[in-house]
Amino acid sequence: MLNENDLAAWYQRLNLNERARKIIDQVRSSEPTRRVGGGRSNVSELYPSRKMGKTIQFESHRVELAAVYEMEHDPVTLEFYDQPPSIMLDYKSENERRLVVRHTPDFFVLRQDSTGWEEWKTEQDLNRLAQASPNRYRQESGCWRCPPGEAYAAQLGLYYRVRSSREIHWRYQRNIQFLQDYIRSDVDAISAETRARVLACVCARPATSLADLLQETASFTTADDIYLLIAAGHVYVDFCAEPLTDPAAVRVFPDRAAALGSKMAPAGPPAGNSRSPFQTLHASATVTWDGRAWTVANVGDSKIALLAEDGAVLELSETAIESLLREGRIRQSDADREHDACQRISDELIQASEEDLRVANNRVAIVRPHLSGESHFGEQPVPSRTLRR
Repeated sequence: MLNENDLAAWYQRLNLNERARKIIDQVRSSEPTRRVGGGRSNVSELYPSRKMGKTIQFESHRVELAAVYEMEHDPVTLEFYDQPPSIMLDYKSENERRLVVRHTPDFFVLRQDSTGWEEWKTEQDLNRLAQASPNRYRQESGCWRCPPGEAYAAQLGLYYRVRSSREIHWRYQRNIQFLQDYIRSDVDAISAETRARVLACVCARPATSLADLLQETASFTTADDIYLLIAAGHVYVDFCAEPLTDPAAVRVFPDRAAALGSKMAPAGPPAGNSRSPFQTLHASATVTWDGRAWTVANVGDSKIALLAEDGAVLELSETAIESLLREGRIRQSDADREHDACQRISDELIQASEEDLRVANNRVAIVRPHLSGESHFGEQPVPSRTLRR
């Protein structure tokens, strides 16, 4: 949870007004407005949240528990509160009669770049509610909305979102459930030496399968220790990729950046921060030299072989190639320049830190809706200067 200094900095970064801050302070200092109750199709329970340092209520294994799992393990989610203080919804019924109702959303969520109320429901329930109360629940462009909730939140600079069971990534959910006992365990029970040896094995063979890692480390540790290290984030597994119940299909990496690098890296060895012009050429690339087209037949450690249209082969040293490229006497084709640009982007992604990736994802979340013409319902518009930057 956020301490006082972190909270003050977060308030300032989001530029929240005084009224919004008072509501957030009230949510953070209040007990849940009501105790959830089970029904014929729901079972109410408590989830012991490490992130929040207390238990969180949920009344649906199908939806709300999935929401709790997502927020508990989402690095963008800072805090989340169940059954926050009620808000007022003002809307018209199907026969145009004005309704003002008191509503208790499922959660109030503090994220790194936004904050507001979230209501989680099954797709089936939302379809039924939209028919009964079309001015309260509606679907637009494949997204569920609650216009009166959005209107209430917008005046405070907050958001109100309707979340559907259709959004739930069930493979991620199953993997989190598989690891629950390990998540609640103490990783310090594993010795520092064992942790270092496991990480050394993963670093030596990045993208190794979980099955191979279990076999390789069996002589000095247990499968439970490996799963505990995965749950604690000491080694990285993409929980959305493959089910942990199939260790042969699961890939293990030293960290998230290495996993991303594995997906983006070219076939050859990883490049450094800067690459010489010699290194930008690759086999099968087409270049133009002295008005003739040449194909790169081979890229060696110190020489490049060029194949002319008539079949002649010419070998040039690294120094000669670099000189010709810098002078503009050898030019790459447009397709190969695009390949080179992709290579540079790939290199930057491989070398990006966790903080770099977080910032990039936040920027994508802002820019993508603008490019696709979508609206940020219930949220403050993004300044045009921010979008340009």
